[in-house]
Amino acid sequence: MRLGIDLDGVVAAFNDGWTELHNAEFGGALHPDMVTMWNGLHALAGFDDMASFWAWARGNDTRPSVFRHLDLVPGASETLRRLDDVGHRIVIVTSKPRWAISDTLHWLADHDIPTTEIHFVDRKHEVACDVYLDDAPVVLPDLVTHRPDARVCRFVRPWNTTVAGAHDVESWDEFERLVSRFASGDRDAAQ
Repeated sequence: MRLGIDLDGVVAAFNDGWTELHNAEFGGALHPDMVTMWNGLHALAGFDDMASFWAWARGNDTRPSVFRHLDLVPGASETLRRLDDVGHRIVIVTSKPRWAISDTLHWLADHDIPTTEIHFVDRKHEVACDVYLDDAPVVLPDLVTHRPDARVCRFVRPWNTTVAGAHDVESWDEFERLVSRFASGDRDAAQ
């Protein structure tokens, strides 16, 4: 099956990375558990708006963008490798500012993510997959609506809520089990 996998908050520990970098640069004490809303990062980080947050995240002459400073979400790499090993196609489907693409490609290579297909798109439903895994509250309903034959999985996070038609997963192990059930034709998993 084609598995459409989001990056930030799903494979890459985005909130861990940006809060650590922010603390190092500003001497703060932010923690990733403090992130509870989708578009409120600027308020937590002390910026006036999200545009200011992204201007800081972009990097500068002394460091690359925040997208080069991210660790893996626990279990992500190993699970993706196992799914790839049994024949599933790992399709990265992510939304990024244009300036983040180069650092994201470097990050994928640095972490040896098993993919041969990467899409940088805002409308993720335009990339056909059998199963999607995402955490974005604006993306999940769109996938359910525009890809009714696909299985959409919501990676449960504080900034998203249950979406009718999506399967909730709380870990990479749970996602792997669900994909195995989908692949075997388990009708209960499909509901």
